[in-house]
Amino acid sequence: MAPHITPDPDKARMLRGPMLLRTNGEQDSTYDQRLLELGADHDWLHADPWRILRIQGEFVSGFDALAHMRKAVTVFGSARIQEGHPWYEMGCELGTKLAEADYAVITGGGPGLMEAPNRGAHDAGGLSVGLGIELPHEQSLNNWVDLGLNFRYFFVRKTMFLKYSQAFVCLPGGFGTLDELFEVLCMVQTRKVTHFPIVLLGTQFWGGLLDWIKERLLADGLISPEDLDLFLVTDSVDEAVEHIFEAHRALVETHLGTQRDA
Repeated sequence: MAPHITPDPDKARMLRGPMLLRTNGEQDSTYDQRLLELGADHDWLHADPWRILRIQGEFVSGFDALAHMRKAVTVFGSARIQEGHPWYEMGCELGTKLAEADYAVITGGGPGLMEAPNRGAHDAGGLSVGLGIELPHEQSLNNWVDLGLNFRYFFVRKTMFLKYSQAFVCLPGGFGTLDELFEVLCMVQTRKVTHFPIVLLGTQFWGGLLDWIKERLLADGLISPEDLDLFLVTDSVDEAVEHIFEAHRALVETHLGTQRDA
C-alpha cells in the first residue's frame, strides 16, 4: 500500500455554520452576521417548539450541504481501532479504492475505522465526507474530512446516510456499527430504499453473527432465505468494490430497460 499522505496544509479547515470544509478562502459573512438579535429572554430555547426548529434546521443544513454530491458509499466502523491495526489499513485501502472508482466516501467522521476510509479517500484525491454526532464525550471530526457536518440528533444523521449513499460497507465495530448495519438491512429488506449493495468486510469478525442469523433467524422462519442475499461478506476490498460497482451497473440497466418499456 502507498504511504499515507498528510492533508494539504494549504487548505485550511473552517467551520461554516454546522459544516466543516477544507477550503482555500474565507467566507464573506457568518450566520451570526446574517441573523437579527433575538432579545434577552431565551427561556424558549428549551421548549419543544424550538427543538422542532432545531431538528428542521439540521435537515435543511444536511440537504443543502449534500444535495450536489456525486454518487457515494457510506462506510461504518468502530471508533476504537487505532492506526497500525490491520482493520485500519483495510479501511484506508477501501477508501482509496472507492475514490479511484469515482465514489465519494461518507463516514461518521470520527476516529478509528471512520477515519481510515476518510484518509484513504483523501489520499487518493477523492471526496471525503464526515457526518459527525454530538456525544457526551468530546469527539471531533477527523483530519481527513473534506466536507463535514456535525449533528445533534442521531435520526437526522441516519437520514443523511440513507439519502445520500448508494452502497454501505461495514468494517468491524460495536453497538453503533451494528445499529447502523441492521437499520440499513431493515430499510432494504422492507423496500423503504432501493436495494443498494451492503458489504460486511472481515469474514472472521462477522462470521459468528452470520451463523447466528442462519441458525436462529432463518431456521425459526423470522427472515426469508432470500434475505441472506441482501449482503456480501468478504475479506477482499477489491471484491467489495467490484460488488458495489456491478450492483450499480445492474440498477442502471434495469432503470434504462424500464424507461424503454414505458
